Amino acid sequence: MDTLLSYVLLLGTLSFFGYVGYTAAAERKMDSDTYMSARGSQSWQRIGLSLFASGMGIWILFGPSEVGYYGGFWDVVGYALSSATPFMLLAYVGPLIREKLPYGVTLADYVSMRLGRPMQVYVGLISVLYMFTFLFAEFTAIGKAMDILAGMEPIVPMVAVAAVTAAYTAYGGLPASLQTDRWQAWMILWLVIALLLILFGADLGSLIDDAKAYNPEDEWSIGSMSYMDSFRSGLALVVAITAAEMFSQGNWQRTWASESDEALRKGSFLAAGLVLPLVFVMGVLGTVAAGQGAAEDPSAAFFYLIEDAGVLLIAAFVVLAVALVCSSADTLQNAVVASISRDLSNGSMQLGQARIATIAMMPIAIYLATTIDALSVFEIFLFADLLAAATVAPVLLTLWDRVSSKGALIGAVAGPLSVVAYGAWTADVSTGVDYIFHPTNEWGLANLEVFVSALVGSAAVTVAGSYAMPDEVA
Repeated sequence: MDTLLSYVLLLGTLSFFGYVGYTAAAERKMDSDTYMSARGSQSWQRIGLSLFASGMGIWILFGPSEVGYYGGFWDVVGYALSSATPFMLLAYVGPLIREKLPYGVTLADYVSMRLGRPMQVYVGLISVLYMFTFLFAEFTAIGKAMDILAGMEPIVPMVAVAAVTAAYTAYGGLPASLQTDRWQAWMILWLVIALLLILFGADLGSLIDDAKAYNPEDEWSIGSMSYMDSFRSGLALVVAITAAEMFSQGNWQRTWASESDEALRKGSFLAAGLVLPLVFVMGVLGTVAAGQGAAEDPSAAFFYLIEDAGVLLIAAFVVLAVALVCSSADTLQNAVVASISRDLSNGSMQLGQARIATIAMMPIAIYLATTIDALSVFEIFLFADLLAAATVAPVLLTLWDRVSSKGALIGAVAGPLSVVAYGAWTADVSTGVDYIFHPTNEWGLANLEVFVSALVGSAAVTVAGSYAMPDEVA
């Protein structure tokens, strides 16, 4: 693809989103609460499209197809389910938390009310670690995608996307992100549907045959939709990603941005209904790539299917890639600042400081995106996922009135200790400690037993500790 055309598409798409974000903020009076919550302003359609767009980062062009390339049927199903289950859980849990805390912004706001300041800080730290890793991973991915699609130097799209999204998010906060989400959601839907119709319309029979075939060249790649023995790793993905996404504060900001509980429920189900089939199809395309032979870069398995496409298709993918990264980047920027402001600094950050923080984090994110390789990013994600799995049960169990603050805090501590105990039981203590930082199996995939031990251990200790140490009744 012509380099000049790729720059025009990149800058043109970014300029459009920058204009949309700016006008959304210019239309309203901005205070700290509006900046971080846009409280009670969104209908169910807007919430659904926003949750969908903010969840659909550029990872969708890399993650599902790589999982499909390596794992086969159940890994593809697990990845698709893990992308939708956080929204389904939000549809149930969100209204309950809204009822108990009508004026929250983040999940840790609710944690503070039920479990106190120390637990709020802990949840805030997990949230920031997870979201910031997600943010610089998105910058890494857009650099890689533009290099593959247009031969563009990766640092150029990284800096351009960071500058534009930080500018309109710093100015307009959550209202700007919500407004751009709607445009991005429709662009993503129409472009993805059109592109998939082109791919599947070319030779559907051959695609199905390749999806069923086993990789003839790469022994590490199972990569077949006929392979049914990857249930455990597929389930591990559901546990790990669902737990982690509960600490993605962008979802919780949209909980309070919904105009009603019904809007939140319907919007969450809409997002889940859009995400699940899209991720599933992208995963299947990874198995198609595997059936055609070894890929030099399995994380880019999907791109091997379009390497001979015409310039119009490549141009559409450039626009799609920019829309995808902007839809998640602006959400993460505002959500990280909201978590720092509300959870770590205890609400002391002023609006001007929040805007400065939004811009100031970008050089750090770009630096990490250019220096940490994909394997290290995956390991950081899994570490954050495990901390989330060890904490999500104590947090959500607080919806049960008998859970005490001491019981939940001890339960959260017991989660990682349960992982150590599992490692000591199956091997030795050093293995258990290593599982905390590397919760993977011999294939380098998420280890189901490790994540389940964190989840079950933290839940059991939370319940037992709450009965043993109930909160004092005032």
